[in-house]
Amino acid sequence: MTLNNIEQWTQKYPLLKNIIQLNPITWINPSRKKMNEVNSLPLSYKDILQVEKLWERFAPYLVKVFPELKSSNGFIESPLRSIENLKLKLNEYFDNEVQGKLFLKCDNELPIAGSIKARGGFYEVLYYAEQLALKNDILKDDDNYEIFATEKFKQFFQQYSIGVGSTGNLGLSIGIISAQLGFKVSVYMSADAKQWKKDLLRSKGVIVHEFDGDFSEAITKGREATKANPKGYFVDDENSKYLFLGYSLAALRLKKQLEEQNIFIDKEHPLFVYSPCGVGGSAGGIAFGLRQVFGDSAHSFFVEPIHSPSVLIGLITGENEKICVQDLGIDNKTEADGLAVGRPSAFATAISNLLISGIYTIEDEGLYRLLYLLGKTESILVEPSATAGLIGAYRINKTNYISENNINPSLITHIAWATGGDLVPKDDMEEFYFKGKELYFETLDAME
Repeated sequence: MTLNNIEQWTQKYPLLKNIIQLNPITWINPSRKKMNEVNSLPLSYKDILQVEKLWERFAPYLVKVFPELKSSNGFIESPLRSIENLKLKLNEYFDNEVQGKLFLKCDNELPIAGSIKARGGFYEVLYYAEQLALKNDILKDDDNYEIFATEKFKQFFQQYSIGVGSTGNLGLSIGIISAQLGFKVSVYMSADAKQWKKDLLRSKGVIVHEFDGDFSEAITKGREATKANPKGYFVDDENSKYLFLGYSLAALRLKKQLEEQNIFIDKEHPLFVYSPCGVGGSAGGIAFGLRQVFGDSAHSFFVEPIHSPSVLIGLITGENEKICVQDLGIDNKTEADGLAVGRPSAFATAISNLLISGIYTIEDEGLYRLLYLLGKTESILVEPSATAGLIGAYRINKTNYISENNINPSLITHIAWATGGDLVPKDDMEEFYFKGKELYFETLDAME
């Protein structure tokens, strides 16, 4: 894209000027529809129920190979924690009082893969394994799925290969479950992927291919290599309805968790959810699930790094996956490795355009400050990208969104979605924490 093209884009969409200048912005989506106005979605509530049924079928297998899932009956689930101590600190820090309750959805604690990507990644691989087994007559409808743990099934799956492009966490999810089932699995990783994630995958027997470029290069090369194999299956983060559906199940599980805490969502008591967003699959899948489960009472906001606002640019321009951040001169370089995506998902973005309430962007330094504050006030440690949703309530508070929707701010349930962190090595996490502490106190000094 030439400079003239960029000037044309910024004249047509003035907000792009601030985005290109790497200023944090908040954008309210003018295309959000009420659920009774949406009639063109490729998926439905029934599809989410089918996801739940597949998890139930695989539960005996998952409990057998991952004993840590016994207490959750084979489901991969995370706690919903109140973070009122952090809220009080942020109220003081921003001099901006957020009313209502503030929770953290701790997908950083999801068993086995330690991130939100376990939801979509495990589902897609399990779905593919089930289809292969049924097609080849080694699985019957009434079988106990514990048989997937037998040597017979492992030998069968060794004939097949699975590939995925990843900045890190999706690779861990796909790699761990695919290798456990017996598949030959290759993860194509972009330059921003952390070394410890590559090392962990290799320790599981996964083949890791490294690229100097970003996520778009890794996924393109991975797709080509995998599809060249007649028995290869590519988990396509840019265009997968199965990943998307796997993430959407979180909404059903969240509803139960809220009810256990006597929180019931309706028009007067709305739900605001803030999701870190990379290619848009996990954030979009959750947003889709929330709107299916809670209807118009669910308000979903994405958050992206200022250097990687791919979904934001796609939605503002209406170009979706046809435009990337590099087209506007933005470098796609961020410490939030899981969010370092220059081009959004075609599948997810088209759906999110109709369902989400808005997007805001955040600087890397802000992620580290929030990481420190969350650890200090709540004793919860996550990776930098997982902190992005923590200031969502404050950013939306500064807009007219709440008043324009006739919402009582004291009746909102705010949920920041923490996306990863439990598998981060201790030394790395300590480095994150102390970097965040240093940046936090530097900011306080500057404010005095």
